[in-house]
Amino acid sequence: MMTTAELRARERILLCPTYARYPLAAVRGEGMYIETPEGERYTDLLSGIAVCVLGHCHPELTAAICAQAGTLVHVSNLLYHEAQLELAEKLLATAPDMERVFFCNSGAEANEAAIKLARRYMREVRGEERFRIITLAGSFHGRTLATLTATGQDKVKTGFGPLPEGFSVVPFADLTALEAALDTHTAAVLVEPIQGEGGVRPLPADYAQALAALCHRHGVLLICDEIQTGMGRTGHFWASHGLGLQPDIITTAKGLAGGLPIGAILTTAEVAQGFPPGSHGTTFGGGALVSRVATTVLDIIERDGLVERAAQLGAWLRTRLEAVAARHPGHIREIRSAGLMVGIELARPGQPVWEALLQQRYLVNLTQDTVLRLLPPLIVEKIHLEGFCTALEAALASFANE
Repeated sequence: MMTTAELRARERILLCPTYARYPLAAVRGEGMYIETPEGERYTDLLSGIAVCVLGHCHPELTAAICAQAGTLVHVSNLLYHEAQLELAEKLLATAPDMERVFFCNSGAEANEAAIKLARRYMREVRGEERFRIITLAGSFHGRTLATLTATGQDKVKTGFGPLPEGFSVVPFADLTALEAALDTHTAAVLVEPIQGEGGVRPLPADYAQALAALCHRHGVLLICDEIQTGMGRTGHFWASHGLGLQPDIITTAKGLAGGLPIGAILTTAEVAQGFPPGSHGTTFGGGALVSRVATTVLDIIERDGLVERAAQLGAWLRTRLEAVAARHPGHIREIRSAGLMVGIELARPGQPVWEALLQQRYLVNLTQDTVLRLLPPLIVEKIHLEGFCTALEAALASFANE
């Protein structure tokens, strides 16, 4: 087995240097933990960036993978297969206002499909020249050219111009700016109920309601990017439903298949008319293997009450973190959370705190330079979260005199 140092050296001569990796390598995972080649075990409170919602190597997912791999893995979307339809039925049951699904392979593809569907529906079904997509500053919607353009962060766009036309970014939670941007060419407003890469920033509930009302009044589609906030993470299966929203399109990916690549859009039968045969497609999306595993994930989330559990544990964790902040005034600027999606905004650059947590073998994320982001598996226990809080408090105390 190669060491972490050997893996890092090998990567430098083999891969494009697109990732600023953590100084860790993983050789196996089990439940809440990942293990390095050196035998060190880390508590994973990031879950592959909200992907491994049932933790690592969940035995029921392993069994589903093995069973399906022995019967049918891939046949392309030129043929019918039952696994895809069962997944669609199960997924639509989580959002009663939705009636149709399109499967793809990633969050970026799901958002790309939503953008294409919104434009084509407006032109081909409603007969209106509406194409513009409005998004919010601080958002993150993907790495394809269209989703990159839709993203409200300039730093991820550097060097990729010219970018596609037909996108507008307005200030976060500024209703006046949003209303001013809406015009007869607007097809959709695309928002994250909680901005993840933007620093775990929830949409204010009153703004979200007003946004939805504006979209309805102007005949504009509302697309909710739930790539990171879906699958029960926020204490609601869909974070948009927690805000009282009924989007025209929901996009999802990440945790849907518990670690295998999948993406999807959910929409109404009306809007789905924008995707007739041949208008859009994918080679791998909704394949038999990944569909069977995703259905198993949904079954386990429902059976084990993981959505309600996320709400309860998240409320407990927020209270615990607020107590840490009170004992260390001036170190934590704000705690933003919904269920098990947590952002701890520090009053200083967060790299030293992140490194201190890593030394205590807690794996979390640092975004926007100052926000510690936690996206733990939905199977996390209080003992794991309590250990993190203790480690965070120790890290803050060590910097108290600086």
